[in-house]
Formats: sequence, C-alpha cells, structure tokens
Amino acid sequence: MTITSPAATVAAGPTGLNRITADDDLFFKLHSLYPNALVNQLAYRFDTALGRDLLAEWHAHLATGFIARRVRTTRFPIARPHWEPATESLPLRWSDTPIPDDEVLDWFLEQAAVEFDPERGLVWQLAGAPTESGGTVVTLVASHVACDGGGMMHAIVDSLDRLNRGETPDRSASAGRLVGPVAGAGRIAADLADARGQLRAVARGVRAARRARGVSEPARNLRPAEPRLPHVDVWQAAESIVQLDLAEWDAVAAAHGGTTNGLLIGVAVGLLGRTGRIADGADVRVDIPHSMREVDDPRANATTGLPISVGYRADERADLPAIRAALKTAGLAYRNPETIPPIQHLQPVQMLLPRMVLHKFARTAKAPECLCTNMGRTAQNIAVLGTHRARDVIMRPVVNPGPVELFRQVEVGVNLAFSCDDDTVTLVVTGGDPDRFPTRAALRELLAAEFADWGLTPRFW
Repeated sequence: MTITSPAATVAAGPTGLNRITADDDLFFKLHSLYPNALVNQLAYRFDTALGRDLLAEWHAHLATGFIARRVRTTRFPIARPHWEPATESLPLRWSDTPIPDDEVLDWFLEQAAVEFDPERGLVWQLAGAPTESGGTVVTLVASHVACDGGGMMHAIVDSLDRLNRGETPDRSASAGRLVGPVAGAGRIAADLADARGQLRAVARGVRAARRARGVSEPARNLRPAEPRLPHVDVWQAAESIVQLDLAEWDAVAAAHGGTTNGLLIGVAVGLLGRTGRIADGADVRVDIPHSMREVDDPRANATTGLPISVGYRADERADLPAIRAALKTAGLAYRNPETIPPIQHLQPVQMLLPRMVLHKFARTAKAPECLCTNMGRTAQNIAVLGTHRARDVIMRPVVNPGPVELFRQVEVGVNLAFSCDDDTVTLVVTGGDPDRFPTRAALRELLAAEFADWGLTPRFW
C-alpha cells in the first residue's frame, strides 16, 4: 500500500474530471500483472431466507452507485485517466443449492474469485445462496482498483439506505453522482491541462522529497528461507474468522495499558512471532491503513498508511503502552510533509511510469509483513437488508489463490482485519506465508495460543 502525501490528495483535475489517484493508478497497473490478487469483500450470514428478488433490488442500486465506475484512459501518457459511471455490471450470482453451514467460509472464498475488468466497469459482483439451516449467505466483492475499504463502505451504506427506504435506483440522487462527470467535447483540452498539472505535481514532489531526504520508514525483517514446506503449485492463504465479546476485548486492552488498536497490533505481532518468522528481540514493521476520505469524496482509493515498529519478545505479550505511543508519533509525523519519507512525495512520478517499468519493480516489491486494519463499529451500520438483520457481518481484504512461489517471493506475512458492533468483535486473520501458516488448522492453533496468553475467549467459525 502506498501512502498519500498532502500534495496528492485531490483527485479532480483542472477541468473537474474525477481523475484517478496514485493508489488507483498503482492498483490499475498491477491488475494486468496480478489480476484480482487482492479484492475487498463484504460477507453476510443471515438466519432468515432472503430470496433472489431482494438481492436483485440491491444489485440495481449498486449498479448506479458509488462503485459503479470504470477507468477511462487518456491519449496523453502524462495526463491521468479518470473515472466515469459504468454502464454495465457483472450479473447477480445466485445459487438455489443450499450451502452446508460448516462450508460457509469456503463459499465466501469461492465468491472472491471474480474476473474484473476496470475499463469496462466490471469491478464488483453480488452473490447469494440459501443455507441448509434455512438462512442465507450473501457476499459483495469489489476490485481494489475501484475502491478501498472506506469507498466500499460508502457504496454499501448509500445503496442499502436507499433500498431500505423503498427508493428507486437513481445515479443522480445517490452516491453514484460523485463518480462522473463523463468527458465531453473538451476532453483533449482537459487532458492537456491535467498533463501540465501533473508536471507541476512532479516538480513539487521532487522538491518535497529533497527536503525530507533524511526521513526513513521502519525496516521490515527478511523472511527466513527455511523451513520450506511441500505445497501444490497454486496455494490458498490460510484464513480464520474469529469472534470475541467487545466488552472482554476492551477490558483486556485497558488492563494492559492499551487501546483497541493496540491490542489488535499486539495480537498480530505475537501471532507472527509464534511462527518463527521473526527472531526474539526483533522489531516488527506493522502497517496500519488510515482513511483520508472526506464528505462527498469522489476518490476510489483515499487511504494513507501509518508504519510503526513494534518489539517482539518471545514468551512475552506485546507492550501496549509502547504501541500506543508509536501510533501517536506516526500520526503526528504524517501530518507534516517534512517528516513524510521521500518516496511518498514521489507519487506523481510513480504515475508517469509505464506499465512495463512498474511490472519490473513489482516483481521485486514486498508485501507487508504485518498489516492491521481497524474498520471500527461499521458492522451495525450495514447489517439490515430489507427487513432482514444479519447475524454476522464481515468486511475484509481477500488474498486470492496464487503461485506458492509468489507468496514466498513477495514475503507476505499476516493480515488482521477488525470490525465490531456494540457487542461483538469480528477478526478476519489471513496468514500469507505458506511455510508459517501452511493450513487453516495451523493458523487456528497459533491464534488460539495467542488469545490464551491475553486471556481472550475466541469463537472460531
């Protein structure tokens, strides 16, 4: 994940077109190299039968909403592509075959395997099926090109609100109005103006990078080459969904001098340490996505990232007060351009790189060793679909299956996604290292041990 500098937060160009951001551009270019490797997913589990017709109504609202967008490329390499409303979408995927209740997680993962096409606007898909117990499972999957977690949440809240009020799908009256406008007869002039603006942004970014040349980010640990376990060529990252009582989570965090975020990070670092991926006494780089989304924000991706270092000590819990202090320091640093690492100021330069050059860099790029996403109390805002309230709501990034050697090459570590309502914490944990988290059962065993050390009582799916 890249970090949006203060100079790169405005998506609209000089003529008002909804120009893509540096993050949009990065995900768009990488889409051709690693198609749909990382997608965002909303997953529901209902105890009641919803039926296909209700999902078809929601699909119609989504098809005119915030994520119904397509990338319109430009004739000028320097000018940025822009977003326009999508005029087509992937159809609703509905199955009449009931899903066994103990296979719900597998069904969710299967729905994440979607072939997206950002230039056509085929960037999301809604799916549903009944369960054998009489309930319903529903999933909405979206390409990271078209939205980050905040953008997807905005699309979901807006479309569900309109559906639940009985309103008709209407792009101009919904959050879909933020996606456009469509480029008209003045498109060439608009692209030329944006190209000039991008050249000025490059100059500003280079100057800012020079001023911040003494600033550095926390280092990541090298992935040990051993052990190297036998796997099939295409591997699915290990994943676990676990729920805990929010009151217990908050009490444990407070008892150890920390916060909700601190305990999330502490559990993640302890989990990674238990695998042997990092050495006793090492500092772990933890990346924490932070939304920069504003009211009526047209951007698909509007997220910055706060990297911090957290010490790992074998047989000890993470130091939550130290994590709290590190988060505060990182937050203050990224408000000041002079304390943002130089590479982040160079995002306008990144957007000028041809796809072939970015592909070359991407083959040597590394994934986060520890990524912790806190989406807060979002579940209760999107739990109602028509007259039905979901028993469980999950928002998560999904790492789709890929070559096992690719996971080793990019050195994927562990990802934790946290969300809650007033009563329950839901954690989605993804172990992306095939030699430390070889199976779902292995991940669950490590998680159970880490929770036990904190005195937490998990309920695994």
